[in-house]
Parts: sequence; C-alpha cells; structure tokens
Amino acid sequence: MQPKVNEVKDKRKKAVVVTPQTLFTGQQLLWLPSCASTNSEAQALIVQNRASEGCTIITDFQTAGRGQRGNQWEAAPAENLMLSVVWQPTFLAAAQQFRLSQAVALGVHDWATALLGPDPKLKLKWPNDLYYADQKLGGILIENTLTGPKIQYSIIGIGLNVNQQAFAVATATSFRQLTGRVYSRETLAARLLECLERRYLQLRAGQEGTLRRDYLQALYRYQETHSFEVAGRRVSGQIVGVEDDGRLAVAIGNELRRFGLQEIRHV
Repeated sequence: MQPKVNEVKDKRKKAVVVTPQTLFTGQQLLWLPSCASTNSEAQALIVQNRASEGCTIITDFQTAGRGQRGNQWEAAPAENLMLSVVWQPTFLAAAQQFRLSQAVALGVHDWATALLGPDPKLKLKWPNDLYYADQKLGGILIENTLTGPKIQYSIIGIGLNVNQQAFAVATATSFRQLTGRVYSRETLAARLLECLERRYLQLRAGQEGTLRRDYLQALYRYQETHSFEVAGRRVSGQIVGVEDDGRLAVAIGNELRRFGLQEIRHV
C-alpha cells in the first residue's frame, strides 16, 4: 500500500504530482518554482524540525545552486531536475561518509541506465559526477551534519541535465541532447527517488561490498592510463581504486598515491 504523502506546508509550493513507489524517500515533498538552493531549503526544514527522513525539495530554478569544489551549479529554468533529499544515516560513522556518496552516485547511475539502456559510455566520475563519454550529465553535493562520531543528517543535492539543449561549456550535455526526446521531469523525479532509495537501503543493510564493486565498475577512467593535474603539474597515471575514506588511489609511475578532492584533477 502506498504511504500517504506528507507534504510540507509552504505558500510557494507548486502544484506538481510526484508519486514515487518508495517507503519514505519523497513521501514528504515540496516542489518550488524557484529558490536559492534546494540544499539550503532542506537545511532550513531540518532546523525547524519539519523534515522527516526522505523529505525531498525539488525546484524549477536555483538562483544560487552549489556544486563540488565550491563551484556554482547553473541550469536553465524548468528544463532540468534539481532536488535535495534528507536522510538520517545514523548507522554510519563520520569516517564512513564516502559509503553514502557511493550509494547515492549508484542510485543516479541506475536511474540514468534505465533511461539510456546499458551503455559503457555512462560513467561516474570520482567522486560522484554523472558522465556520458567525456561530457557531464549531472552532479551531486552531499552535506552531512555530525553528532559526535556519527552522521545525524545528510542532505543529498542532485542536479541533472534533462531537457536543456544549450550549455555555456562544451563539456556538458543532457539526456535530450543524447536521445532527442523531451522528458517529463515529474516522472523522472519519481523514478530517481526510487533508484536512490534502493541503493540507500542496500547501504543500510550493510552491503558495502556490493556498493563498492558496482561503483568501481561504473567509475570513469578506472584502470585506464590518462592525464591528471597534481599540484599544478601534468602527470600520467591510472586509477586503481578508491579508499574507504573517499580518497582516489592512482598509480603514477612506480608509486601508488592517494588524493583528496582538491588534490587531483582529470585533464
């Protein structure tokens, strides 16, 4: 039986029907015509004690969307999918945050695979961007709140290029550009929430080995020799794995090195 949707009372709410077949993710839903950032909206609901687990904020347009490395996320109004999900992974220690990142990235990859079919060009670029060949389809920004050694709340921010046809940079693409189809964002949102919850439940059930294996199988440029930028210098290396703390393991020459998010860049 489908749980009753517990919607947030908000005068800005847009009349949109999204009915994911989930236990809790997206059952409390707020779709806004615009906002500064869905992650900021989710954080405000947490502070007000109004966000149940799975609470989801979706918007048509973000005026101050945030991405990884402090970048701004830019997207055309009402053409893409921009949302944040609130989870409470209190079963994870702070040192295990990357396990959640893997689960989320795989949920997005599962969703994209359902749209495009199995395709070796569809990859996850470390730590959690969605790529098709060498072009970006979407990104993920996870913000965690810690209580002692445990994660109390996680806000899962996701931006996906759906119907947009023109981008300011050549390294971006959309599902419409890839397939020529125009997509219903409401339908895609429901399917995405289902894919995310399936991977989250795997994580909650302790299936870290499965998640790690699937993540490496989907990892962009995994076990391939490519160029990277490290400390302002171009080097050649091969990604050989990802540490449990999220650092990227790269073989450079005869040395195995491990890098944090700000320490290495694909070239």
